[in-house]
Amino acid sequence: MQISKKHAVLLLAAAALLIYLLWFFLRPVGIVTVHKRGRSSTAVLVKNFPFTDKGKISWWLENRAMLKEKYNAPYLDEDGTFWATIFLFGDGYQKDIIDERLCFDEIKSELRCINKNAVMTVYSNRDKQVFFSLGKGKYILINNGKVDRSESFKVTNP
Repeated sequence: MQISKKHAVLLLAAAALLIYLLWFFLRPVGIVTVHKRGRSSTAVLVKNFPFTDKGKISWWLENRAMLKEKYNAPYLDEDGTFWATIFLFGDGYQKDIIDERLCFDEIKSELRCINKNAVMTVYSNRDKQVFFSLGKGKYILINNGKVDRSESFKVTNP
């Protein structure tokens, strides 16, 4: 059985597409930096963040100790609560456009803002419960380490 040139080209294109998609979805998340915003609010700027809710939450759970060790983040309030928002770094730091970008006052440059592209917010309450807000998906970390979907909480930035 002989493969026609047309089929060979299609097979090669499909293989190249599959390799590209595997590379694209399996790229490691890169933490660009972490900024403190207020007493207990943290902004984590990342590249290559996972697409799925499960992937995002898994990334947080797998990297929270490293974030604490390397960046002392998330920053805790006096009562032990925290608020961390993960932003895509996108096109990098840019000039300020009023109310259109998130700016960091500690950067002493006109390029000190990012586009407001939040992909996940992680919040804890005084009872040490941890919540995840990912657009329409809201989740709670249960004591046994399991994550359950929950619509019973409302996330508001402190």
